Amino acid sequence: MSIGKNIKSLRESRGLTQDELGKIIGVSGKTVSSWELETKTPRMGAMQNLADFFQVKKSDIIEDDTDNIDVFSYDNILPIKTHKIPLLGEIACGVPIYADEEHESYVEVGTNIKADFCLRAKGDSMINARILDGDIVFIRKQPSVDDGEIAAVIIDDEATLKRVYYNRKSGILQLVAENPSFPPLIYSGDELDTVHILGKAIAFQSDVK
Repeated sequence: MSIGKNIKSLRESRGLTQDELGKIIGVSGKTVSSWELETKTPRMGAMQNLADFFQVKKSDIIEDDTDNIDVFSYDNILPIKTHKIPLLGEIACGVPIYADEEHESYVEVGTNIKADFCLRAKGDSMINARILDGDIVFIRKQPSVDDGEIAAVIIDDEATLKRVYYNRKSGILQLVAENPSFPPLIYSGDELDTVHILGKAIAFQSDVK
């Protein structure tokens, strides 16, 4: 609330008229009215008198109380319930990097994200999927994904994030970046034994810049 509304709220909480409050503070009722209408602002002496009478801090009268607005009364603002997901380190968006299995920390996210762990993206190979360097990517553990889905993939003990395409007839696996500067990684035959899907990327968290 504004200063005027704060004064009015305090006055009405004591059941006082503007004239009655004015006499207590040492001003006219008309002056109190001008404060509440915000055509005038109390001088510091009057502000102190108000604070002393109502037994509040001057900041309680001066400060805007917008923090107490019920933001969830708006249809397009929703409360967030959170839980913690382990962060396992970095995952390459480009050249595969070592997969760190030590829990680096935990990331708190909304309960709508049903992930088993998350990884920090590194590089720019997934920028067309809006996954940027430093973003947190949430992974649901599963041994396979549908064609075209983004997955966290282990290649010879190294981790990378790519779209996965597998042709069962030809036995060819393609790991495709979301950046034309990066060629697909193609595997077939015995090479397929070196590739393991950690899980499906289901969401990511990006800072506003």
